[in-house]
Order: sequence, then C-alpha cells, then structure tokens
Amino acid sequence: MKKYLASQFFDGHKLKQNVEFLVVDGKISYATQESDLQPERLEGLVAPGFIDVQVNGGGGGFFNAEQSVECLRTIVSAHAKFGSTALMPTLITDKIEVMERAADATAQAIAANEPGVVGIHFEGPHLSHPKKGTHSEQFIRPISEQEFAVYARQDLGIKMVTLAPETVPLADIKRLIELGVKVSIGHSNADYETTMAALEIGVDGFTHLFNAMSAYTSREPGVVGAALWEDNAWCGLIVDGHHVHPASAKLAIRSKQRGKIMLVTDAMPPVGTDDMEFDFFDGRKVIRTGDRLNSTTGELAGSVLDMASAVRNSVNTLDITLIEALRMASLYPAQYLGLNTKGHLLDGADADFVLLNDSQEVLCNFIGGQQI
Repeated sequence: MKKYLASQFFDGHKLKQNVEFLVVDGKISYATQESDLQPERLEGLVAPGFIDVQVNGGGGGFFNAEQSVECLRTIVSAHAKFGSTALMPTLITDKIEVMERAADATAQAIAANEPGVVGIHFEGPHLSHPKKGTHSEQFIRPISEQEFAVYARQDLGIKMVTLAPETVPLADIKRLIELGVKVSIGHSNADYETTMAALEIGVDGFTHLFNAMSAYTSREPGVVGAALWEDNAWCGLIVDGHHVHPASAKLAIRSKQRGKIMLVTDAMPPVGTDDMEFDFFDGRKVIRTGDRLNSTTGELAGSVLDMASAVRNSVNTLDITLIEALRMASLYPAQYLGLNTKGHLLDGADADFVLLNDSQEVLCNFIGGQQI
C-alpha cells in the first residue's frame, strides 16, 4: 500500500487540487483515513495513463520483425516513458506464420500479466490494394480458415482487426464479430454504402482516420464520410503534423460525438531512440527525417509519435483543452476497448497513472501502481 498527495489530479472526468489517494493491490482507493502512511507528494498533474490502440514498435523493437514477449516488453518500456500504460501491440500485414507467432507471444504476455499489454491488433492483411499505403502488397489476402483460427483464440486479451470491407464479405465480418473481435475499417477504398453496411452489423472503429481510406466528396462520402457520420463508431487520429492537417482533425472533432475521437500513435521502432532507419518489407527501409518516417518507396510509414507528444500537439494545434486531449488519450480509447477499470482514476480503477509537468512532459509513470 502506498499513499500519494497530488497537487493536481485529473480523474478522467474532473480536475481537482490537492487530492490524497491510496494504491492498494494495484487499484486506486480514496479510503485514506484508514491509512496512517505519510503521503508521497506528487508535484505536477496526475492523470490516467494513456492507452494506445495502434503500436507497431518502440525502443528499437518491431513486432513484425520479432514476435516474442521480450519484444513486447521493449515496446511497452519505450512507450511507458511517454505516459502509455496500456497498448495494443499491432502487427501489420504479414505472412500467416508471423501472425501465429505474434498471437503466441501475445498470449504468453497476457498469461504472465506483462504490464501494458492488453491484447493484439492485426492491421491487415485483409486490405484494399489501392489503399495499401506502406503495407506489403504481396501479403494482402482474403480471410482463410488459418486466419480465422488465430482470430478465434480466447487467450489473446482484446482482439482487433483492421480490414477493408469491400474485400471481406459481410458474412466473414459478422463471423469475426461473433468471435469477439473488434473490427475496424482502414486501408479501404470502399464506398459509403459498403462502409455503412459493415457498421450496421457491428463494426465500430476506423483506423487512422483520413489516412489510407476513400475520401469524402460531394457525390460519394466514402469511408471518411461514413466515419464522420456514424455516431457510434470511434476514430483513431494521428496528431503528428504529418498524417492529418490540423483543419481536418478539427473538423473531425467538431463533427463527431464527443468521446469518439481517440489519439493513436501508429508508432514504429524509432520511438524512444535516436535510430534514423530500420529494415522494412520487400527489401525496403524506413527512413527517419526529423519526426517523420517514410519508406524508401515514398509512403508515410507509421510515425515516431508518442502519446505525450500527441496530447501536446492536440492542445497546441487543434484548439482543444488539455482535459479533452487527456480524455482522447485515455478515457475514450478505454471505452472503445471496453477497459472499464482503465482510462480513469475513480475509486477501484487500475492504478495506471502518469505524472505530467506544466509542459505535458512525463515525469513518471505507473502501471498497476508500480513505477515503470
């Protein structure tokens, strides 16, 4: 048991001053009168830990390159330095054998209660060729029974699949949902009607809104139009200054029901390192130029964004309050993933919290009450 006194405290709903709280068995408690402990003072802003539903790598680790618990630890450790306390390790389009090994590593991490790992996100391989982005075209394919066997596993925590609904029959999408998979639309050239048909059977997410999806136009709203129109669907947003123009991001926030836009990083291995390049698919490399990543074939290839930077960027460029940016980084992704004890710091919540200074830089980070 530990007692803390936070000079500023945001519980996911309200901002408060000088709040005492306990961490008991990895949970938040406000029964401070029952403890004679002297509180440790936390100078700064205590806020719910950030939750990232799209993380390909970090700290030099790349899930597509190494499917192991050790790689997951490397990725979690890198992002924990920037306030992330829960993440969905993301495997982009690859061979079935790589998908199976990634599932095995995730299952081992879940079984061992590895801090920070809450499931797995398969971004592909059931995507649109015209909107493949930097994904390897040779591995894009329909869903086979081999993939369904992976998606059916019950030892993976939260399961998420990004797909293009024009390439996957509605019956297969429905089957995924019945298997407990969260289906998100991305890397899709679908028209509005096809997209809405997928939403009507239970799809509830859009992967990196605006990027690698059919655009909104006057006569064809496309995937972007459906994403902005459908109140019950969440949208991930990469606020790094490269993936989405600030005006487009502000329009999305204004259009959507509050709580349905969540910050994501789409982070790659260089996050938390000084690395300037890494090996990619098909003999390509990904090159870092400042805070931008491009494949040697030209496409944007994920990002070097971290969640603390995403929060800062949102405040500085999107005309939203710090409180709303924090919710977009924690409460809203928790609600999307169904993590009822994360994304907030109410009584009984998981003790996943971050301490920020006035510049929204991370001073320290706690997962389950343990400083990471």
